[in-house]
Amino acid sequence: MSVATGRRQRKRKLKAEINVVPYIDVMLVLLIIFMVTAPLLNLGVDIELPKSNAKTIAQKQEPVIVSVDAAGNYFLTLQGAEQEALGAEALQAKVAAFVRQNPDVPVYVAGDRAANYEVVLQAMVLLQNADVPRVGLMSAPSEAVAQ
Repeated sequence: MSVATGRRQRKRKLKAEINVVPYIDVMLVLLIIFMVTAPLLNLGVDIELPKSNAKTIAQKQEPVIVSVDAAGNYFLTLQGAEQEALGAEALQAKVAAFVRQNPDVPVYVAGDRAANYEVVLQAMVLLQNADVPRVGLMSAPSEAVAQ
């Protein structure tokens, strides 16, 4: 025996929707953060090459470049690919595999002017152990030749 009141009780219908507004706010904040930080990322290593009066060499293929920065870290740039930081063993293995596939590819060592000579020489020894037949040293043109 229920007592009927004059009021009518309504049941609220449940919504089966997801509120996406907070997700959109988070995505916009992340987009702004990535847009601001993307130009600040350093994709390569800046090396200051020694100057020389040598003439440039005409190339048939893109060379393999092993770079040594001032701190003594090794970086590898394979034909047109991105520059990547590698350890000594990984550098030797990658260059050996690449040179086996492309025996005529030129290989150069680009040592920073402030780099320790021993580290640049060690890079050349690594390339020699990787069965690279010839290794060249890279340099920047001097001001007298460039003008």
